Amino acid sequence: MSSTPAVLSDAREQFLSMVQDLRPELHRYCARLTGSVIEGEDILQDALARAFYALSLSPEVPQLRPWLFRIAHNAALDFLKSHGRKYTEPTDDIEELAGYEQTSDPLAVRAALARFLALPVAQRSAVILKDVLDHSLEETAETMGTTVMAVKAALVRGRRKLREGEPEEFGPATPTAELERYASLFNARDWDGLRALVSDDCRLDLVGKSHRRGKQVGMYFERYQKEDVAMRVLVLEGRPVLGVYAARASRPSYFILLEFAEGRVGFIRDFRYVPYIVVEAAFTGG
Repeated sequence: MSSTPAVLSDAREQFLSMVQDLRPELHRYCARLTGSVIEGEDILQDALARAFYALSLSPEVPQLRPWLFRIAHNAALDFLKSHGRKYTEPTDDIEELAGYEQTSDPLAVRAALARFLALPVAQRSAVILKDVLDHSLEETAETMGTTVMAVKAALVRGRRKLREGEPEEFGPATPTAELERYASLFNARDWDGLRALVSDDCRLDLVGKSHRRGKQVGMYFERYQKEDVAMRVLVLEGRPVLGVYAARASRPSYFILLEFAEGRVGFIRDFRYVPYIVVEAAFTGG
């Protein structure tokens, strides 16, 4: 593969187009493994970067769905290990197979993301893949790199613990005056005021799309000038965020994370291009 920027950019766009339809399902898996829609997207971005690199070295395109799930699974395990999250190797005993039921557990679909953190990761992965995403036992085993018998054992234990466990709770978060001011300026359509609030070396991450820095961030607001949307300060996973609402909508279409330094915006992370991220997001406030 040529390394010229134009060729790499075109190849990346082609790759993202290939995987576009699979991204919501991949994110749902990663989000439930971590208990966080934000961290789930971080893992998905890492997995897609790994996949793009691997594909550049491969003479042919593999079957995308199982291949990408395997990469996402490994990326999630690396994340959980590096962050000291509840990670245990699969140790399910085969005698648990006596309690296996083919029918998926409906509780798994309804359960809040944080509730899955009560399960060891092997059980967590099996329940999410089989019961939430409706993968077959064989597909689940392939993604996890294990056997069908081990998957069944993990399902028996995981389903039981999911019913018995209590969801983990995020600590309280207090929206900052800076975030409130940003939302107020946006809703007043005070674009000059917003640009003045952004630091000269601000970084912008349009998740799944592009990165900008410095003066280029000023152009970020031009698209918003043409859109009928409003912002509200909400709390998501224990941190204040800006929910972006279309006209007359009761739920945000996506959200934005801001980081401030010395009273000015130093980092903007805008999730507008990955709207699937809010499907299972539990917002409070606003």
